[in-house]
Amino acid sequence: MAAACAEMEPAAPPPSPPPAAAPGSAELVCAQGRNLKAVLCQRCGSRVLLPGAATFARRELLLPAMRKKAAAAAAGGGGDVVREHWLVRDMFSFENVGFTRDVGNVKFLVCADCEAGPIGWHCLDDKDSFYVALERVAHE
Repeated sequence: MAAACAEMEPAAPPPSPPPAAAPGSAELVCAQGRNLKAVLCQRCGSRVLLPGAATFARRELLLPAMRKKAAAAAAGGGGDVVREHWLVRDMFSFENVGFTRDVGNVKFLVCADCEAGPIGWHCLDDKDSFYVALERVAHE
């Protein structure tokens, strides 16, 4: 049975002013809360987002672990809780991203070139919110 997005994420909406970036991510966020650097795939270096295309957001989400299919099957399909994301409001803001098939009412974001991922998350109930986990991408 498919889980609703409300079951997979907190019910409270994200705060309207941009949250303060954590010390490790402070050099990535401008005063307006947008990304200062380009966002790249960690594996192949493909450009996912241009500078200024996303807003920093803090939200606790569970993403499947980034493993090869054989390793994921052996490990039982665990995941990682990620808290810092780039929030993209328009899917056409992406330079290079792919979407998985629906998993319930969620699509996971992957690199369109090498299919590494998931690097992010999109709930089909909210057409205007695409989350890219900071810890799953590189920046330049």
